Amino acid sequence: MEEPLLATANNCLDHQGSSSEVAETSSSSSSLLTWEVISSEIKKVAYIAMPMVVTTVSQYMLRVISVMMIGHLGELSLSGAAIATSLTNVTGFSLLLGMASALETLCGQAYGARRYQLMGSYTYGAIISLLLVCIPISILWIFTEKLLILIGQDPLISHEAGIYSICLIPTLFPYAILQLLIRYLLTQSLIYPMLLSSVAALVFHIPVSWILIYKFEFGSAGAALGIGLSYWLNVILLGIYVKYASSCEKTRIVFSKDVFPSIREFFRFGIPSAVMICLQWWSYELAILLSGLLPNPQLETSVLTICFVVASLHYYIPYSFSTGASTRVSNELGAGHAEAARLAAWLATFLAVIEVARSARKRVFERRPQLTIE
Repeated sequence: MEEPLLATANNCLDHQGSSSEVAETSSSSSSLLTWEVISSEIKKVAYIAMPMVVTTVSQYMLRVISVMMIGHLGELSLSGAAIATSLTNVTGFSLLLGMASALETLCGQAYGARRYQLMGSYTYGAIISLLLVCIPISILWIFTEKLLILIGQDPLISHEAGIYSICLIPTLFPYAILQLLIRYLLTQSLIYPMLLSSVAALVFHIPVSWILIYKFEFGSAGAALGIGLSYWLNVILLGIYVKYASSCEKTRIVFSKDVFPSIREFFRFGIPSAVMICLQWWSYELAILLSGLLPNPQLETSVLTICFVVASLHYYIPYSFSTGASTRVSNELGAGHAEAARLAAWLATFLAVIEVARSARKRVFERRPQLTIE
């Protein structure tokens, strides 16, 4: 199995701690795989995954609620927001989310190796990196209308999408910070602060969006501004927790001499992570962009957007379990427990297979199609 990222860092620990870890690893490797061991690992993954379902869905619903409210303004407003959302996802949000995933590996292994101060340095460097990445993305979004017209989109829809994209620019920066804070807390299994802040942001978002869209009559621009305000609230709540909570005392995010070297390490893992996330995400968003080239683009784009919004909600359950497994694997690798990391990876794969084969399970009991329809 591949050597843990912080294997050399583990050597810096005191000799007594290293000897005990080696003995623990050796004994765990030689022990039989029992149901108690498996059930214990499933509980650890579920402890992370189940609250993460609520957290990720709450964050996703910020944009869904905005799209729902925009839909009542008419087909043109909805299709413009849909095209803008797809373009901003492709050129911005997917890239930031993918790069932020590098922190799962870096902070996860640092936490497992008990290099707590290094976690703060990694997170600080990652925040600097993603905020710099946001600058060229913001410039690109300013020219959304011209870009859409250039690729053959309807001029009216392109104009609406351009306004929506420009108003989404203030959302980029809190989104980048939020994704990094989530990974920072996630690798320490501090799940419930994220859950509470995400739900609070969602509750705040509903009345704020309604006021901006309908009361102040900002239309789709108000919806975009409401998303940004809600993300900033989420970041502020998590920032207060990280700064003052005793559970983050050892891993506090402060500037140190390790910050700038960590930036190079962050990009080393962040770019491949972004490629993997983007290739998966873009397949959905490109379909919406292509729908704008159909004969009736306002109707086609609106309908396809509604379908994808509903379908995307089903994605967050397996995504949350994969996040839990990723955290467990990186923690165990950082601690030098290769067997425990391998077990977490295999259990995550097994749970994924069960999820994929859910339709086949019904056919085990009945071959008549009428009884196997969901």
